[in-house]
Amino acid sequence: MEQIEAITAVHHPVRRRIYDYLSLHGTTQVTTLARELGQQVGSVSHHLRMLKRAGVVEQAPDRTGDRRTSWWRASRQGLSWSADDFSGSPADALLAREAERANVETHVGRLRAWHRRTAPLPEWSRAAFSIDTVAWATPDELAALSAAMRETFAAWQAGLAAGDGPDDGPDDDADDDTNDDADDRPGRMPVFVFAHGFPTVP
Repeated sequence: MEQIEAITAVHHPVRRRIYDYLSLHGTTQVTTLARELGQQVGSVSHHLRMLKRAGVVEQAPDRTGDRRTSWWRASRQGLSWSADDFSGSPADALLAREAERANVETHVGRLRAWHRRTAPLPEWSRAAFSIDTVAWATPDELAALSAAMRETFAAWQAGLAAGDGPDDGPDDDADDDTNDDADDRPGRMPVFVFAHGFPTVP
């Protein structure tokens, strides 16, 4: 079961962006995070400390030897929880439900931002998709679909030019202030994929 501290730490708007950026780009200098996210360095450092306390990011070895700034990386990928996991603690269950709502708002907000785009992206418009269905299912059958989708997502990620992604190892060498590996793959940009499955009334 996820710790409530990790759930609530990630589902703050700025901290969610920090966590997602580190998950995409790998080890990153705090000044780069601040610049890319449009935040003050002091604010980003504060949020990084909170994420570190929750166990979802960690400080990384200095990649340049400069030592005037800190480097960070995600220490885990993804969280999975339900408010029902915390039924023994009403206070934690309330926090978990608030995190669920924040997560849905993130999903819908990103989808709305995509549909509000003004620049034409014909190739990406053809590649983007929406999938939904309705069916009769038991809780176990819905859980089985969730597991199958997680396996599909993991296999898809693993197949994305395996070995070409950001390397977060402690022996990395770099002359720049960020990990550029993610930008060296022509034609790629960050993509967000999400799906929800839940009981409904037609």
